[in-house]
Amino acid sequence: MDVGGMTTVVLVSVAGVWGALAGTLLPRAAYRFAVPPGEPWRDRCPDGHAIRGWLGRAGCARCPGDGPSAAATATAGALTCAALAAATGTRPELAVWLLLAPVAVLLAVVDFRVHRLPDPLTLPLAAAALTLLGLTAQLPEHTGHWLTALYGALALGGGYCVLFLINPAGMGFGDVKLAVGMGAVLGWYGWPTVLLGAFAGFLLGALYGGALVVARRAGRKSAIPFGPFLMAGAFAGLLAGAYAA
Repeated sequence: MDVGGMTTVVLVSVAGVWGALAGTLLPRAAYRFAVPPGEPWRDRCPDGHAIRGWLGRAGCARCPGDGPSAAATATAGALTCAALAAATGTRPELAVWLLLAPVAVLLAVVDFRVHRLPDPLTLPLAAAALTLLGLTAQLPEHTGHWLTALYGALALGGGYCVLFLINPAGMGFGDVKLAVGMGAVLGWYGWPTVLLGAFAGFLLGALYGGALVVARRAGRKSAIPFGPFLMAGAFAGLLAGAYAA
């Protein structure tokens, strides 16, 4: 194996380990954020015990929680980060993707559980994406454009806002806020990446909803959590954009 191939293997391995370690710390945060709309987060378990901290296993220290398992979030984090490393290589924007990926995994878990995308996660994600990409644009060997990332954030967020205004029952405002962050990461690699990521998100969401209808687990008007598919589409677009850059 040549030096370049060895570097890629090491990079992907390190990124996978990072994703797995970060993923093992997510269950408690997912458990605390998975509450009905109107509540900021859970501070007590069903037995009334106080839940302290945000990282670690789900639930409180004295009884098991009903949140996601560390194995599931660790696997999701490892696969996501390894794929991003394989696509991006040693370019400096990889550090941004690896920092944002665990937050995306956390948001996907929460949305699947309670159909909710909490503001304390979506808004900092968007701000962090634009800030970190702005810093990355000052480094050598980057292959993206910060202004396009900004415009992508505004465009995708604005597009989702229009959809929300047209059909509030079919699109939550949390999706609009999440779209700002996803538009930023997609916009880094240009408008074709933004369009690809947006289309992939709607396609994946439609396929999931159709599969539920066929399996008779949902009706045509049943609500589904769209955030995970918005992020999955952005992930697909980001991989394509990184490979092509």
